[in-house]
Amino acid sequence: MAKLSKTEAAIEAILFALGTSVEIRQLCAALDMKESEVIQNLESLKAKYNNDNRGIQIIDLGDCVQMCTKTEYYEQLIKVCKTPKKQVLTDAMLETLSIIAYKQPITKAEIERIRGVSSDYVVSRLVEFGLVYEAGKLDAPGRPSQFATTEEFLRRFGVESKESLPRLNSDLEAEIVHEVEEETGWKFGFESEINTAGEDN
Repeated sequence: MAKLSKTEAAIEAILFALGTSVEIRQLCAALDMKESEVIQNLESLKAKYNNDNRGIQIIDLGDCVQMCTKTEYYEQLIKVCKTPKKQVLTDAMLETLSIIAYKQPITKAEIERIRGVSSDYVVSRLVEFGLVYEAGKLDAPGRPSQFATTEEFLRRFGVESKESLPRLNSDLEAEIVHEVEEETGWKFGFESEINTAGEDN
């Protein structure tokens, strides 16, 4: 691997030792450096890992970064670690996860109105898998729980933040929203957003 600068080596040591996501501001405090300087060193370190075809990588998770193994080596890892079989997401789970990802925070009742079926079990499984968490309570009668996606969701699907989720074609999105509203009788309030996006283009 190409020689690391002292700062890059320090970042590598921190990320390796913690093994979890680390906020950029925490790195700034630990290194006594400005955010721009830390980010510059992070990008240089990431490039060195990628250029040397290493088995580990540094990924962005919103305002955090984490050192982790590359997904292409999963099969080799489980042979050593004897990890249980990789979790499999059913079509219902993927559908529910997509709804939560794009509408978060969202309640089970709202999810069920979109899907048209009970979603208690599916949401519970997504929470169990660490892809979804209870993000708070809605200020409404009964104080229903609201759900949102986790950092693990970002890691598993290779997304930097929820704002980085791919957007649908605006015409297609409007058509889907209209169809769902007709079926459920529930207004999303997306129309103005879609129209605004079209005007910007």
